[in-house]
Amino acid sequence: MIHRELGSTGIKVSAIGLGGWHLGLKYVSEDLAIRIVREAIDRDITFMDNCWDYNEGASEIRMGKALRDGYRDKVFLMTKIDGRSRKEATRQIDESLKRLNVDMIDMVQHHEILRFEDPHRIFDESGAHEALMAAREAGKLRFIGFTGHKDPRIHLYMLEVAEQFGVKFDAVQMPLNVMDAHYRSFEREVLPELVKKKIGVLGMKSMSNGILLRSGTAKPIECLQYALNLPTSVVITGIDSIEILDQAIEAVDTFRPLSANEVAGLLARTATAAAKGEFEPFKTTSLFDGTAENPSWLGEESPRVQAMMVSSS
Repeated sequence: MIHRELGSTGIKVSAIGLGGWHLGLKYVSEDLAIRIVREAIDRDITFMDNCWDYNEGASEIRMGKALRDGYRDKVFLMTKIDGRSRKEATRQIDESLKRLNVDMIDMVQHHEILRFEDPHRIFDESGAHEALMAAREAGKLRFIGFTGHKDPRIHLYMLEVAEQFGVKFDAVQMPLNVMDAHYRSFEREVLPELVKKKIGVLGMKSMSNGILLRSGTAKPIECLQYALNLPTSVVITGIDSIEILDQAIEAVDTFRPLSANEVAGLLARTATAAAKGEFEPFKTTSLFDGTAENPSWLGEESPRVQAMMVSSS
């Protein structure tokens, strides 16, 4: 296994991370999910990804069970919360701790930064970032990041607003794949900023949940190795079987830095299919936007803003 620095945290993590969403899917039994997590750890995958909203909590519960019997101490555990208000974010953090059956989560991320208003809600005086800071002070978490999959400009705006509040995130999660370079590119627009600021880079959607593979332009190992070739701290990949775990391990075992010609060849091969975002529907549709389908997860708008609206009506 390759291990890489996670930004400026001083922590080294496995270059492949285990995605949590697949662990709670209905066709994956709990026994299989636990086996996948433990075999991954036994094979030196140390980065565990999860989220408060994955499969109504099943993903966190299953991972929590898998991390018993000494496995917790072997991993860097990350989860995400959707709450934009301090109250809702606090509730979700505490619920994640209970589901994961841990006293402390290594990293909690603001999830699905998809809208330009999200940074303002999070950094409001009654916003979610206050909840994460309080949780860190209480020893419930160590590091803080954010995720998003919609548009690199929103990621850049989140970084800009955070800087105005004197906040430097420990990590940022975003799509990085062989098609992203051609359309609303996180690789071209956000990645250089993260590298410059020494913020950990968490790559996701290397195969777009398998959708990218339907284009016939790249194979799974190529997709994983393209993302590994970028200055990523971790490439998070969904694993729903031991065979897919084997595939992830093979991608690392056979990885070597790609030459400029090899990268150019992959990008040339994917250019036409990628041009309109067809195989990255998380950018072009709302089908991957859990917080859009469930606005209650975000919590209430700022009381200060609500009061302003009432006074102006």
